[in-house]
Amino acid sequence: MKITIHGISFQKEFVPYIEKLIDVLHGHGTDLFLTETFSKYMKKSGAKATGFTVLGDRGQLADMDFVISVGGDGTLLDTVSLVGEYEVPIVGINTGRMGFLATIAKEDVAKAVQVLFDGEFTIQDRILIHLEADQKLFNGVPYGLNEFTIHKRDTSSMIIVHTYIDGEYLNSYWADGLIVATPTGSTGYSLSCGGPLISPSAKNFVITPVSPHNLNVRPMIVSDESEITFSIEGRSKKFLISLDSRSTAVDASVKLKVKREKFVARLVKFHDYSFFDTLRKKLNWGFDMRN
Repeated sequence: MKITIHGISFQKEFVPYIEKLIDVLHGHGTDLFLTETFSKYMKKSGAKATGFTVLGDRGQLADMDFVISVGGDGTLLDTVSLVGEYEVPIVGINTGRMGFLATIAKEDVAKAVQVLFDGEFTIQDRILIHLEADQKLFNGVPYGLNEFTIHKRDTSSMIIVHTYIDGEYLNSYWADGLIVATPTGSTGYSLSCGGPLISPSAKNFVITPVSPHNLNVRPMIVSDESEITFSIEGRSKKFLISLDSRSTAVDASVKLKVKREKFVARLVKFHDYSFFDTLRKKLNWGFDMRN
């Protein structure tokens, strides 16, 4: 089995868990690869690990059986952008805080690897959001797992986002910004702005305004078959747009449209995983004396 490990960074206290992960994978006869970024942090942290190959070209991911993401949810989002159209199943090991996406605790790496090799898991296909623009943005990686966001810059005045669904005018949002989130992203930025929680298997996007000027404006759920188009107005000449954690500045002349990506992110979920159980734990549902 060929497996690649990817991570953005990690603190030194996580080194023993990473060393254990690599040892356990070797114990199963894994043909092991590390991304260049992860390999650099391994050397920097002084981690003792051998028997791996540094991934020289992204195209090598096409031959992988799994990619293991070591970090928090942000790292898993980065892993999704790395894997992209190759649709290699991703295993998330959580060394972060929330763990909505990277659900495997660092203490359980040995158990997780055993379960992986025993085949006791399912693969969930998560839709991605794709950005079309009349200029090249995001270094040729125009998709994200969580959300696409339009936002004002710094402390400038609010912006106006004219929004169209399949060419039909929806609304002009006077706000600090606008979010279009996938079901996966509904537990992130959209949720903090008052958006609804959406089951990962739903076929929807949710449009959520950020600090809207009109109090009667509410989040709206639309089909993920929709194409959503925007034009932006504001006193500032530049605005921020983002895909997950990647941001860039654009001017008002840029033409923006989002729709469902042609490929999906494939996340490995073990049989004891439950989305609703995760919601209860992460959002502290049920912490009520009446329960």
